Amino acid sequence: MDHVSAVLDVDYSPTGKEFVSASFDKSIRIFPIDKSRSREYIMCGSDEMNIRLWKVNASEKLGVLTSREEAAKDYNQKLKEKFQHHPYIKRIARHQHIPKSIYSQIQEQRIMKEACRRKEMNRIKHSKPGSVQLCQRRRNT
Repeated sequence: MDHVSAVLDVDYSPTGKEFVSASFDKSIRIFPIDKSRSREYIMCGSDEMNIRLWKVNASEKLGVLTSREEAAKDYNQKLKEKFQHHPYIKRIARHQHIPKSIYSQIQEQRIMKEACRRKEMNRIKHSKPGSVQLCQRRRNT
């Protein structure tokens, strides 16, 4: 569900619980077998032959940490675990940054789906009752 262009390649993990897919939108994503949404966005490319690797934790510092930095990181992690059910903390934990090109394509597809849904609802609304059926679409998980 997360790719905005055609999928070019798929490969399963050795455990068989996840798979990786590469798309024409220049992204590589990790999917759990039982979900339709990607778990992580790990790599992207560009037309000028650049490859970008993304960190799992965007705010995580690269390199060696001092003892104070390590203690602060542990403390922040404990706070996140303690308040994990608070709506704002959930929202922050779920957020993933994606490249602007993919984000704009997602917005465009969202507008197109909304227009299609609105057209279908108008067609049902202005036709004889029972003559036009609402087609069921798969919900996102």
